[in-house]
Amino acid sequence: MEEISILGSGTMGHSIALSAAWAGQTVKVYGINEQDLETANNGLANKLGVMVDNDLFDEADAKRIKDSIHFSTSLEETVEGATFIIEVIPEVLELKKEMYAKLEKLVSEDVVIASNTSGFMPSLLSEDMIHPNRFVVTHFWNPGHLIPLVEVVKGSKTDEKTVQRAMQVIADMNKKPILLQKELPGFIGNRLQYALFREAQALLDSGAASKEDIDAAVTYSIGRRLPVTGPLMTADMGGLDVFSAISNYLFEDLATDQRSGKILSELAADGNLGDKSGKGFYDWEPAVSRKLNAERERTLIHFLKNDLQALGEGE
Repeated sequence: MEEISILGSGTMGHSIALSAAWAGQTVKVYGINEQDLETANNGLANKLGVMVDNDLFDEADAKRIKDSIHFSTSLEETVEGATFIIEVIPEVLELKKEMYAKLEKLVSEDVVIASNTSGFMPSLLSEDMIHPNRFVVTHFWNPGHLIPLVEVVKGSKTDEKTVQRAMQVIADMNKKPILLQKELPGFIGNRLQYALFREAQALLDSGAASKEDIDAAVTYSIGRRLPVTGPLMTADMGGLDVFSAISNYLFEDLATDQRSGKILSELAADGNLGDKSGKGFYDWEPAVSRKLNAERERTLIHFLKNDLQALGEGE
């Protein structure tokens, strides 16, 4: 296995570390100060507690996982001996480029440097690197310890060995790696997610339906199928003649907006940002927030258990 170091101890950073440690790896995690590391340790303990409560593993495994994750405020100590580095720092281009410049002075050219960016193109991120061939994007989805998917995105100068090492690292974490052969904004998952979100905004802005019914149309229909069949397989199962005919008359009427919808723009401008501010499309009282976040977590754990069972049966 690769020796993994993670740069960034925030929610995604320590969640990725949890996934690697759960799979039996020892991981080093870098945080900028002791307060960040304390927050990360608390977050890690909370996640481990929830996973124990939901029978993903027992207390002994939780202790093993925790003991396999080593936090540090020293970048040099964190990357010493690493063969695969995952950068999970804020989505600020210059910050990321500064980090890569530091790393290239600290590690040999055969060490893979990966980014968890959800939006920046790998060729842009690596354009100032001395060895851009060893750079790749590994985009984990939040919550990183519960969502299996990781998008591996190669840049124009990423070599095949780097891609294969990234795919193997993800597989060794018991995650599901998918490869984007061509750089595109939003990669695969966010392009699909935001196509749905654009249509949802258009329906709401037009007054076609309430927010509750728009959400229900997903959670009580296509959302029930999507855990089993993606859009292309769903079309195969429904009949491509049918899906082609519907596409031909429906596509011309679908939303093509190039900017955020009216209601979303107004909410964001007024500081109504959703769960984190207490109000968005919906009202987020603390009790409501706790209930819905816990419900989502339980649902993700349910599917994760199914994934782990299928993985065990396949061995």
